[in-house]
Amino acid sequence: MSSVQQQSSSGSDGSASVDEKKRKRMLSNRESARRSRMKKQKQMDDLTSEITRLEMSNNQLQQGIEVKERGYAEIESRNNVMRAQVMELTDRLQSLNSVLQIFEEVSGLAVDIPEIPDPLLRPWQVSYPTQLIPASSDMFLG
Repeated sequence: MSSVQQQSSSGSDGSASVDEKKRKRMLSNRESARRSRMKKQKQMDDLTSEITRLEMSNNQLQQGIEVKERGYAEIESRNNVMRAQVMELTDRLQSLNSVLQIFEEVSGLAVDIPEIPDPLLRPWQVSYPTQLIPASSDMFLG
């Protein structure tokens, strides 16, 4: 073999070796890019699933809040009605106590007149008289 042939075959061997390395590197890069795309797709899928889960959880929380708000409004409405009733009953009791005081003065009989609780001082501790006031139909007669 001539020296020219040896150089050309070793040159082509060197070139083939470089081409083989280049081909292997390209395949490696493609595989790496494919893994990277798959990893990104999995991350995207995971994030999408997390968004869906969080949106569902958020909707459930919002529904729970709405239920609680409706319940609160209903209780507040009932409380307002009861406060009005307490005021009305307090006014009635004051009127009845006035009648009892007039009766006591006119008849000369001692009547136990209950104290009227002040609902504004302690609305959570409104005390009601537990003692019954005896009354009969002839009590108001002469």
